[in-house]
Amino acid sequence: MSIRKIKLSLQSRPTLEGAGVRLKRAFGYADSSLDPFLLLDDFHSDNPNDYIAGFPWHPHRGIETITYITHGNVEHKDSLGNGGVIKTGEVQWMTAGSGIIHQEMPKPLPNDPKLAGFQLWANLPSSHKMMNPRYRDIKSSDIPEVYIDDHVKVKVISGEINGIKGPVRDIITEPEYLDVSIGSNHHFRHSIKDGHNVFAYVISGEAYFDEDASKLIGVENLVIYREGEDILIRTRENPVRFLLVSGKPLREPVAWRGPIVMNTEEELRIAFQEYQNGTFIKH
Repeated sequence: MSIRKIKLSLQSRPTLEGAGVRLKRAFGYADSSLDPFLLLDDFHSDNPNDYIAGFPWHPHRGIETITYITHGNVEHKDSLGNGGVIKTGEVQWMTAGSGIIHQEMPKPLPNDPKLAGFQLWANLPSSHKMMNPRYRDIKSSDIPEVYIDDHVKVKVISGEINGIKGPVRDIITEPEYLDVSIGSNHHFRHSIKDGHNVFAYVISGEAYFDEDASKLIGVENLVIYREGEDILIRTRENPVRFLLVSGKPLREPVAWRGPIVMNTEEELRIAFQEYQNGTFIKH
């Protein structure tokens, strides 16, 4: 089976989001090589001043937001009355659908100011843009860890490894979301569904992300793959940890402004008008 080659690797860029949260943006644009994914933000800091302002009340429509906390606590509330805390190792998979207004506010642990995690946006097809909103709060104990040859550990949030499936299933874009750790001088090979787009994002360490042994790719780098079948990642002296995400492309027009993603400019105009006049929430 053929190994997918790297199309592009990019260093994530510092940016401010929310009420002044400092984070690294791996990508934040609509691209055919990343479809159906729109944005990946990496936030990690030991300084509460970098994140404590959080993400006060704001709307979403037409997308799914996937928040994965690797260290710390984030409290969330929404216009439907939901609320809770996403803790270390937990995931919140929110389908905004027709519209939801929510807030996400970091809550530093006593004597432990570190906060780290990721937020991924997945687009919804036109047929599901106005579906009922929903939350999937996933505890760390519900996310299986698959060990391969004692050298590779994979946390399966969505998708399947060695017959073991992640807790998030029955999603429209058929995504696979893996947190992969590879020890020194080892490799990981994984098949991607035919026609799906795939990217990796390096959390720590470095590795070769295809068969080319001339380019080690390190921390806070995004790797976008070309079409193909398997992906192959190999380490040298240093171990590596990375997110591996794939999904079925929608191949639909994208009209995007801020937290709302629709298919046409007219749909965007209506969404913002409804937000202003108080008719944004449908369900």
